[in-house]
Amino acid sequence: MIDEKVLVAKGSAGSKVERTGPSSWRLQIPAGETPEYRWAQLDNYGNQPRSRFALRPPFALSVRARVSQADLPGTWGFGLWNNPFTVELGIGGVTARFPALPNAAWFFHASPPNALSFRDDLPAHGFLMAVFSSPLIPPGVLALGLPWLPLLAFRPAARWIRRCLGRIIREDSARLEIDPTVWHEYRLELKETSCRFEVDGRKMLETKVVPRGRLGLVLWIDNQYAAFSQDGRLRSGALPNPQAWLELELR
Repeated sequence: MIDEKVLVAKGSAGSKVERTGPSSWRLQIPAGETPEYRWAQLDNYGNQPRSRFALRPPFALSVRARVSQADLPGTWGFGLWNNPFTVELGIGGVTARFPALPNAAWFFHASPPNALSFRDDLPAHGFLMAVFSSPLIPPGVLALGLPWLPLLAFRPAARWIRRCLGRIIREDSARLEIDPTVWHEYRLELKETSCRFEVDGRKMLETKVVPRGRLGLVLWIDNQYAAFSQDGRLRSGALPNPQAWLELELR
């Protein structure tokens, strides 16, 4: 069970995270034609280090949800992750946190040009059920790879790096072919050796790929994209978007 008292609301200017009931929220971002990052989020980890994230298997998450538009630009979703790409330097009372390899299990909608897979045989965008499982490499060891980052500017080297990441990071995913603008019951069941996704009581995906380490709950909507595509192009940014909202009820 999620302790709703520890949920932290976050967002950009003009965004709203509104409580609409005892266990219900509405996350809303404003419309914008400029490539400015707009986001609204609830999570249960705040500024804590990953070693203090609260969730590990066995754990089950049940969410009733709907979104304002099926093909919204950007991403939205809900599930569990280790917040791997956030960099905090420990300034101003914020806990120091360094990048990590991704560990996640979630319902995740990603519009084009998002390409959020390290494998060529799995969907890279759409409304996904997705799991990432990475080894728990200490930040100091990961830092040894920093001198290789300039190689990402060269397509052959970037493709090689992507293939290497695809071998290190285990993943599994499948598209959901449903209308997310109407209410659905989503359930994610995380066990030690398997991960199961259900929608409206029906099993949609069960996989032996399981995220490692401690995880945090995240529920969000934004207008960003990130892509590391098959051709070796690495891109990220923000997209113009209409006003958009995600309504959620934790079950």
